[in-house]
Amino acid sequence: MTIATGSRHSLAYIAEATYGATPATPAFRQLRHKSTTLALTKNTLQSEELRGDRQIADLRHGTVQVGGDMQGELSYGAYDDLFAAALGGSWNANVLNAGTARTSFTLERHFADIGQYLRYTGCEINGLHFDVQPGAIANVTFDVIGQGEAVDASAVAGATYVNAAANRPMDALSGAIKEGGTVLGVVTELKLDLANGIEPRFVIGSAKTLQPSIGRSNLTGTLTAYFLDGSLLSKFIGETESSLELTLSDGTNSYVLYLPRIKYTGGQADVANDGPVTLSLPIQALYDSATGTQLRITRSGA
Repeated sequence: MTIATGSRHSLAYIAEATYGATPATPAFRQLRHKSTTLALTKNTLQSEELRGDRQIADLRHGTVQVGGDMQGELSYGAYDDLFAAALGGSWNANVLNAGTARTSFTLERHFADIGQYLRYTGCEINGLHFDVQPGAIANVTFDVIGQGEAVDASAVAGATYVNAAANRPMDALSGAIKEGGTVLGVVTELKLDLANGIEPRFVIGSAKTLQPSIGRSNLTGTLTAYFLDGSLLSKFIGETESSLELTLSDGTNSYVLYLPRIKYTGGQADVANDGPVTLSLPIQALYDSATGTQLRITRSGA
């Protein structure tokens, strides 16, 4: 008896021309990942009928949707399509700004040891998360919301597969952070979280959602740094606007994440022991009229 194992699991994607429909003879692109929780979920409708024997008369399946996340190690060229979808923009001369474009994907999971394919259609990127910590590989997570799932014992007819870019993962050791245009060399952690507010739209006559509604592009995060002086805390107290720039590199290729206009929404210097004190500063990114975006990603390859 063969049981599916994670070591034989692969993940691939292709953009859809029509929401919820996998293109004919698709050219899937392999997606580097370290974990995923993609799954179909259903609401249930339980009968409220009263019976003398106290039993539940029936239960029906209700509306369905795909949800979950895909986590990976940030590497050059591996996630550029998903970055563009998350920001609602497109790459222009290696620069990506936030925009209003919608892109849906068919995502395919392959369990090679048992010969099973799980395909999720109508998938959009509802959230994007960066997690950068000292001495660790930079991690990226994509939150997904989609329309439907199918199980298959074979690949889509005529499907081909393109290998993912094989560049090395990026780590914080090769990175740098600028705050207000000045290098800040005391940061112990940076987390950035982009939320798109995508919500399903259900109608009578179908268990599946129409193409979901989408909310505002909301970029928040947390900067954690050793507490050296009051300069960062004073920006929170005085509601002083600033900027943030994160550079990540594999030694050859790089990404620069630029938040041109931010405000700190908190500032805590908690003490729990006799070790170094850190300052935790929640961030809210705002629209910047000069750049036309609250987040700009710039890529540079060899």
